[in-house]
Amino acid sequence: MFSQAVERALRAAIEAHEGQLRKNAQATPYVVHPLHVALILARWGQDDDVLVAGLLHDAAEDSPLWPLERIEAEFGRHIALLVGELTEDKSKTWDERKRAGVERVPRLSPQAATVKAADKLHNLQSLVFELRTQPAHEVWSHFRGGREKTLAMSSELVEALAKRVEPRVAKSLRAALKSVLDADLAHQPAPAR
Repeated sequence: MFSQAVERALRAAIEAHEGQLRKNAQATPYVVHPLHVALILARWGQDDDVLVAGLLHDAAEDSPLWPLERIEAEFGRHIALLVGELTEDKSKTWDERKRAGVERVPRLSPQAATVKAADKLHNLQSLVFELRTQPAHEVWSHFRGGREKTLAMSSELVEALAKRVEPRVAKSLRAALKSVLDADLAHQPAPAR
């Protein structure tokens, strides 16, 4: 069934991420990410509020056009609170933001934890695709944390989220992380003898 809230959130996500690109060789428009997050959430049977939060989960941190105040004015307090739970403080370093994200997981509402899981699942699936289609050194060059830190923080986040989400979601996250590790290992040079 058509949802006006989801339609409005689709338009807001497109506006919020206009001109932004994903960290990949194809320079994919960033908005593809929140769209995938919403598709994953829909596949998991989540309600419209969670879909809207999924579409807007990066809007406040990535766009001056969509601060939390505007999200609340246009989508209501509940959506703004969910998005606020997921919003990183971009004034912090990459290490500080990712550490805070892992530490915040136990305090996330169940809905926000589910959105964060869909967010991480899509990021992991995208990384698997990149590692299977591009040289690994090129893939990792797009990540501020580099290979080692990115893999370590991803592992910590997946395990933290796995404790907060439905078992089937936890299983999907762990499987996606394993796929990343396998794809990465397949591209690592063999040790010298």
